[in-house]
Amino acid sequence: MKEYFRNIAPGIFLQELLNRPGAVGAICPSSRFLASDMARQVPLEGDGLVIELGAGTGVITQALLKHGVQPADLLIVEFSAVFVQRLRQRFPDLNIVHGNAADLCQLVPPGRKIKAIVSSLPLCSLPPTVTQAILQQWQALLQPNGLAVQFTYHLRLPKWREYLAARHERSKIVWANLPPANINIFSFNEPTPDIALP
Repeated sequence: MKEYFRNIAPGIFLQELLNRPGAVGAICPSSRFLASDMARQVPLEGDGLVIELGAGTGVITQALLKHGVQPADLLIVEFSAVFVQRLRQRFPDLNIVHGNAADLCQLVPPGRKIKAIVSSLPLCSLPPTVTQAILQQWQALLQPNGLAVQFTYHLRLPKWREYLAARHERSKIVWANLPPANINIFSFNEPTPDIALP
């Protein structure tokens, strides 16, 4: 039980929420149900780097590793120095970068193909110009065959969708999260019909 509370670290989330209210979109980490559902959207076949944005204390990071993403193929980008320090302690074998998702193209190792971006960024609460800058990075890195997985607390398709020139493939509401979350998956390949996640 002690280990559980150490891992969820609600105090860190509250501290960061007070320090940077626009940049932290939650008062507690994602549930294991949300984390597992996010990780399951990442294809394991094919080569390419998986980038996680806004890892917090690492709940989704752990789910990605459990899903089968290899440590060498996982890049974590986190803006909060507090979270970066904690992530580096918890995952010493991972490449954890202290950086801004709006500068993502500059943070990716040269020559690496990007297979997927898994994001927990609070895109709905960031200034529109910042959200647009982040989504432009996705466009540049994920074309022509990448996948973006983003959750939001808005249960409908978020307004920032209009900034993203990608196909909305599917979505799923995870009720076992506080608050309930909506996972949206976008592809940067040939258009396919929207379908619901199982």
